[in-house]
Amino acid sequence: MRKGQSILVLAEQFPANYYPWHRLAGENGAALKIVPWPDDDDWTSAVLDALTDEVAIAALPNVHWTSGGRLDLVRIGKACRKTGAALALDLTQSLGALDFCVDDVQPDFAVAATYKWLLGPYSVGVLYVAPKWHHGSPLEEGWIQRANSDDFSSLILYSDEYDSGARRFDMSERSNFGLLPAALRAITQILEWKVVQISETCGAMNRRLAEAAAELGFSAPAEPLRAPHYLCLRRKTAIPRELTEMLASEKVFVSVRGSSIRVTPHVYNTVEDCDRLIACLRRVA
Repeated sequence: MRKGQSILVLAEQFPANYYPWHRLAGENGAALKIVPWPDDDDWTSAVLDALTDEVAIAALPNVHWTSGGRLDLVRIGKACRKTGAALALDLTQSLGALDFCVDDVQPDFAVAATYKWLLGPYSVGVLYVAPKWHHGSPLEEGWIQRANSDDFSSLILYSDEYDSGARRFDMSERSNFGLLPAALRAITQILEWKVVQISETCGAMNRRLAEAAAELGFSAPAEPLRAPHYLCLRRKTAIPRELTEMLASEKVFVSVRGSSIRVTPHVYNTVEDCDRLIACLRRVA
């Protein structure tokens, strides 16, 4: 980062993908460039318009967490390579329920917590680091990231070398015997179900919900502009504070995120679940 450059983020971006960039910009005399919520819900076009030459880093999600809007990361990745901006992705709201291909997008970094769509435990995440950054400085200097750390008899022979590939970026105590088996089993299950089928299943339920909610005065991004597994319903009048409690009393669980009701069914949900949600929304419409 240099003075006068900027880091591109979205309006209402998840805080974990905002605060680090806010600090980095401040430390280097750079600025945060915030893409406003587009009137047409087309986040991809809004990002592409904002990717000017002074943008050093584009820190983006695949799915915007308060709108459900989907970003075309293949197009955005191509534009970043053209302008020279690094692309750092937070895939927590999508990985495991929306197809993603590293080879097509070519990000510099991509990270996801496993507790969302990867169906795993808290405190575990996955990280992709492009090969050109494999010689970078890690966030922490744990012993296990060093070369030959599997040879316990030699740990006191301190090494300036890191383990191969992107392992230098691993967390300390990466050999977590309580959490990693759960994360691995969850990922195995997702691969058995297939991400495309998960996406299509959730998409069919959200399509039904979006159409019914529209009749009650709620709006969502048009289907081509939103992620199939992720529906955010908005309306002009405020969402009642007691809505989530009322829904929970009917065994319907959703989240209010910003100005939206976030609805994220998974493969265990049914059409009947969707109908119950709509019946509840009808009472507050």
